[in-house]
Amino acid sequence: MIAVKRIEIVIDAAHTPELVRVVKDAGAPGYTLLRDVQGSGDRGDRSGDGLSNVYRNCYLVTAVAEDTAQTIIEATRPMLERYGGVCLMTDAMLLRH
Repeated sequence: MIAVKRIEIVIDAAHTPELVRVVKDAGAPGYTLLRDVQGSGDRGDRSGDGLSNVYRNCYLVTAVAEDTAQTIIEATRPMLERYGGVCLMTDAMLLRH
């Protein structure tokens, strides 16, 4: 197992393509994306089943080296400031297959 940083980002679904591009360009070797996630935050409740992407969220998770994590954090910060959302970074252990 190797030590990594786990980065989790929740953002409006309408901005998913931009988020994926930014994360990949920042050096993430891969990611998992869950669409139509539900929750509640500073923008109110999100049911995940709206008629458009306006009221939907997506969740992206990736595991990267610490230097790549810092690059991703700095690259996604402007998006989160502009569109809202949340980004979490935690220590994790990655089991390579």
